[in-house]
Parts: sequence; structure tokens; C-alpha cells
Amino acid sequence: MQLNSYDEWSTLKEVIVGSAVNYTSHERELSFDLFFHDNLIRTEWYYPRLRASGPAGGSSSSPIKQRYVEELREDIEGIVSALESLSVTVHRPLDVHETTSQVTTPAWSAAVVPPLNVRDNTLILGDEIIETAPMIRSRYFETQFLTPVFNEYFRQGARWSVMPRPLMTDASFDLSYARTGTAGGPMEPVEDPQPSPYDVGFEMMFDGAQCLRLGRDVVVNISTENHAMACDWLERHLEGRFRIHRVHRLSDSHIDSMVLALGPGKLLVRSPEVVDQLPAPLQKWDAIVPPPPEGNNFPEYDDGDLILTSPFIDLNVLSVTPDTVLVNEACPELIRTLENHRFTVVPVRHRHRRLFGGGFHCFTLDTVREGGPEDYLE
Repeated sequence: MQLNSYDEWSTLKEVIVGSAVNYTSHERELSFDLFFHDNLIRTEWYYPRLRASGPAGGSSSSPIKQRYVEELREDIEGIVSALESLSVTVHRPLDVHETTSQVTTPAWSAAVVPPLNVRDNTLILGDEIIETAPMIRSRYFETQFLTPVFNEYFRQGARWSVMPRPLMTDASFDLSYARTGTAGGPMEPVEDPQPSPYDVGFEMMFDGAQCLRLGRDVVVNISTENHAMACDWLERHLEGRFRIHRVHRLSDSHIDSMVLALGPGKLLVRSPEVVDQLPAPLQKWDAIVPPPPEGNNFPEYDDGDLILTSPFIDLNVLSVTPDTVLVNEACPELIRTLENHRFTVVPVRHRHRRLFGGGFHCFTLDTVREGGPEDYLE
């Protein structure tokens, strides 16, 4: 089918589901710590910040227990099976080959991670694939693993654009959010960026998961100058086709565990305070606020296991139709809330979402939905 995805809720026909093959570790370096800033500080300095060492800055590897990876892979296959049982065509990215261990640019080198959270580095708007400017060095070429799928949509008529790629030296990052934000707990100082011969100042960096798609309207979360520059590019690129609405510092980056649109006039939100920060037309929509998640909804981990998301990660649901939603089976409070609002809930297992930084919405990239460029905010 031809690429067509304008919103988050209309009937889903085709989707890409990510891969966790050969996931071995998280590489702690400046871009990683900034990306997960809100959650790496939630345990009051439990995960110490890196200390710069040399021109490329500091880095360290945080190994992931392979039993977690194997269980994650089992759960991903469960997501695929659930979608296929709902008559959704599922595409998969290329797996990372075991011999592919590093990505290297003129400015830095980083370990490669698999294309798991495929929502992040691509934004689908209507009939266009937009590869966004990466925010984490280890994911710099992640969209390459989606090339076979993108090629096929291009052959069928899709537009295909690539946002300018940043040089991504330490000086490329706007550190103001990390230095002044208050989400999550006490602020640990962020070290000064290390100089590089490739420094050009702030550059655009941006993820598709910072966007809430509503037909012709796109709500975009902006927390840094990097995001703002990328949003400027989007506005110019999409002029006359889509309207961009900026919200500021709703989170450090992604918006889809803060607010998701489940249908015209229906929002799933973390708290009423989130609604207050949305564009005025969205504040008139019905806001579904589930109870806070219970601690026993999550596995217990060892002290050395790196937690990358807040307990609200399970708000990261995936709509299959305007009244059917994939929800983590470990979240009875959320399931009851959605059922009370007359949604059909499809419970699916997803155990280690806090270790791998994503829920169902993050792990998927919807490429074909039945909806079109409607005006939902008029």
C-alpha cells in the first residue's frame, strides 16, 4: 500500500516494529545522558554523570543482561503477533549484524545499538518519510536499517526527505535544559563540552517522538535550541501542507508518554497539568488521566541495571483503530481506565520497557493509516 499516516488513531493498516537483535549494552556518553536526562536523575544522583576525559569527552559502557534482551525479543514477537491478529501488516527493519559494533564519523566514534525504538529517528507525515536529525550518537545511522522498507514505499510514490545531519560534537548540544530543568529530582552539574576541530555551535537535533500528529496539525515539544532549529526546518519544509504548534519543555524530548491522541477529541495524558501546556484547542478535548502506575507493575532490577524511563512509560500505548488500543498487560489501572472510556483494550506483554527506553508507541512506526489531512483543531 502507499504511505499514508496523518494521525495517531485512525485504523492502522501497516506498521514497522523494531528489532532488538544483538543489543548488548548502553554507552554512557554526553548525548546519551542528555537524551535520558529526566530519568537518569530520578533516583537522586544514583547514576552519576560522566566526567569528561580528552577531546572526545568521557564514555563508559553499561552492559545489559542477556536474559533481559532475550525476554525483550520474545515480547517484541508478541507485539508482532498481536498486530497481525488485528489484520495489520507488519514490516521489520534489518537486524544489526554481530560484526557491526561501532559507528564512526570525523568527529567521534560510538557503539551501535539496534533499531528498536523506530518511532524516534523517523517522522511520517502523510505521504512523506522524514528522517530526523539524530540525538544520540550510537543511533546516528539507525534509519539505514529501515532502508528496505523505505525503498518500497518510495517506489510506490512516497516522498522521502532527510533532515540535515549534525556533526554532533560536544559543542553541538544545548545544555540549558539539563542545567536548569527541574524534572525528576536534584540537578547534577553537566560538564562543560570538550572542544573539537569540528565544532560549529548548536545544530538541529530532533526525534519524531517529539511530535503529536493530528491530521494537518502537528504539536511539537521544544526543550532545547537543537529542537527549535529542527522545528524551524520542519516549518519551512512543510509550509502549506501542515501547521506546526510548539509546546515548550513538556519533557526533555519525547511527548508520547506525556500525551497521546486516541481519537478526535480524546487525549490520554499523564496529569491535568500536561493539558494546561497544550495549544488552546487541545485543552478543550476530553482528557483521560489514569491513576499513577503501581510499583508492582514493573520487574525488580539490580543496582547496576540502568533505568531509562519514568514509571509512566506505559502511557505509551498504540492505537490500532479509534476504539482499539494495545496496552501493556502489566497495567491493570490503565486498562480499566481505558475500558471505562469504552475502548477495546488488547493486553500485550512488555516486561523490560524501563530498561530499553520505550513502550508500544516507541517500538512502532505506523506507515499506513486510513485517516487523512483533516482539520481537528478548528
